[in-house]
Amino acid sequence: MADLSDHMPTLVIPKAKLKEWGNLWLGESNPETKQNKAAQCFDRHQSVNFASFIDQEFSNCLAQMLGGIPVKTAGSGLLPPSDDCVEVGAVRIVGGVRPQNFDAAYRPDGPRVVFDSKTLNDLKSVAKNWQNMINDLATEATTVHTRFPFAIVAFIVVVPKPALAEKQQTDMIRTLERLGSRKNVLDQAHLAEVISLVVWNPTTGDIDTTVPPTQSPIRINKFSETLYPHYLNRYKGLPPHD
Repeated sequence: MADLSDHMPTLVIPKAKLKEWGNLWLGESNPETKQNKAAQCFDRHQSVNFASFIDQEFSNCLAQMLGGIPVKTAGSGLLPPSDDCVEVGAVRIVGGVRPQNFDAAYRPDGPRVVFDSKTLNDLKSVAKNWQNMINDLATEATTVHTRFPFAIVAFIVVVPKPALAEKQQTDMIRTLERLGSRKNVLDQAHLAEVISLVVWNPTTGDIDTTVPPTQSPIRINKFSETLYPHYLNRYKGLPPHD
């Protein structure tokens, strides 16, 4: 039995990893296929796998918060691979609307924390799909909260800076701020407890420190400090932390 930590470590997205993926996004040859591709986008395979390192970073931070418990690859069933672990991979949650795969979760007695990373990776994708992505986030939060109202739903949205027009950026920030405002278990089910928007530079691997603006609750540096109090308020003193 692990003791709950007094904080959640700050979630840091490695610059070197973003730079590595940025090289592919900018049009360098794919080391797996040895094929060149169009610049300023990912191919389908890259798009699917891009955020997996972010899922791992989140899982590591959550596991440390929970007392240094192990991080394990999610299995194919509806139960975690061991009693007290953070799962990373396709975690199947049967919610009130539909079954849904999340990228990481902690569910010692049912879902306590579920997490998904979402990416929009080029101009066409952002313009066409960002509002559909918002609908997906709301539906995922709803399917969890209608069955597990005490669960913490967390999202990170990742977009390359060159693919984001100014008007879309403003609209996206405002919408994500509204969507990530669930504070009480009686609040509306479609809201999430934690959302962060990451806008990154494919050339350097840097995260844009001006987007979202400093006061915004969806900045990535506020992710851990937003999630931890929710968990503390809902689960402190309960097994396996007692």
